Amino acid sequence: MNGAVNRTVLRAGWQRGVIELRQSFTNGADLFNHFFWPVLMLVVTYLLRDVPFGDGSFELGTLVLPGILGMNAAMAMVTMSQLLTADREDGTLLRAKATPGGTQAHLVGKIVSVSGGLVADLAIFLVPGLLIVPGLAVGSLGSWSTLAWVLALGLVATLPIGAVLGSLFASTRAQGLLTLPILAMIGVSGIFYPVTSLPDWVGWIAQVFPVYWLGLGMRSALLPDSAAAVEIDESWRHLETVGVLGLWAVLGLLLAPAVLRRTARRESGSALAARRDKALQRVG
Repeated sequence: MNGAVNRTVLRAGWQRGVIELRQSFTNGADLFNHFFWPVLMLVVTYLLRDVPFGDGSFELGTLVLPGILGMNAAMAMVTMSQLLTADREDGTLLRAKATPGGTQAHLVGKIVSVSGGLVADLAIFLVPGLLIVPGLAVGSLGSWSTLAWVLALGLVATLPIGAVLGSLFASTRAQGLLTLPILAMIGVSGIFYPVTSLPDWVGWIAQVFPVYWLGLGMRSALLPDSAAAVEIDESWRHLETVGVLGLWAVLGLLLAPAVLRRTARRESGSALAARRDKALQRVG
C-alpha cells in the first residue's frame, strides 16, 4: 500500500514540476531570467579567457567556467528556499496539504522544476562557453558522464536542504538573511580558486559542506588532470565527493519532507489572512 502511495506522490510531483517548468519557458519574465545571468556570465568568461593564472599554465577563463557552473548549482538551493517560502506566503502550501500526499508531491514538484530550470540555465551558459574558452578537457565521454553524476548528486544534496531552509521563513522579505550566508559559504569553498590557497582551518570547514565538493566535481569533469595539482592531496577525490554529497542527500531527503509537513500543519486560513493583513499594513 505504501509503495502505491509513494508512486502516486512521485507521479503527481513529477507532473506538477513539468507543468511549472513549461510555464517558466512560456513566461516573458521567467525567460528573461533564464537568459540574463547565463549571458552575463558568458561575457565575464569571455573577458577572462586569455588572462593568465598563476604560472601561466592555465587561463583564468578556463578555471572560472567550471566555477560558475558550481556556483549556479549551489545557488539553486536559494531558489528552492525562496519558492517554498513564497508558496507558504501566498497559501499554495496550505492548499497542497488539503490533499493526501499533497505536501510531499509539492516538494517533489519543486525539485523537478528547479532542477529542470537549472539544467537549462547551465546549458545556455556551457554550450557557447565551450566555444570561447580554451583548455577544457571535454573531448571524452568520461568528462560528460562525470559532469552528469556530479550535477545530479549535487542537486539531490542541496535542493532538499534549500527546502528545509525555505520552511523556516514566514515571508520572502526575510530571505535576504539566507543569501548572505550562502554566498559566504560559496566564497570559502574554493569555487573560483583552489581552497589550498586558504588557511587550513578554512579548508576543513569548506569540506564539511556540499558546495566545495560540487565545485571540485565540476572541475574534475571539465579541467585536464594536470589541474588537480593545486587541489587537496593533488587529486579530484571522486570517492570522497560521492560520500559527502551522498550524506548530504540522505540528510536532506530525511529532513525536508518532515519539516515541510510540520510547516504545512501549522498553516491555516487565519494565519494566511493575518500575514496578508500585515503585508497590506506595510504597503499602506
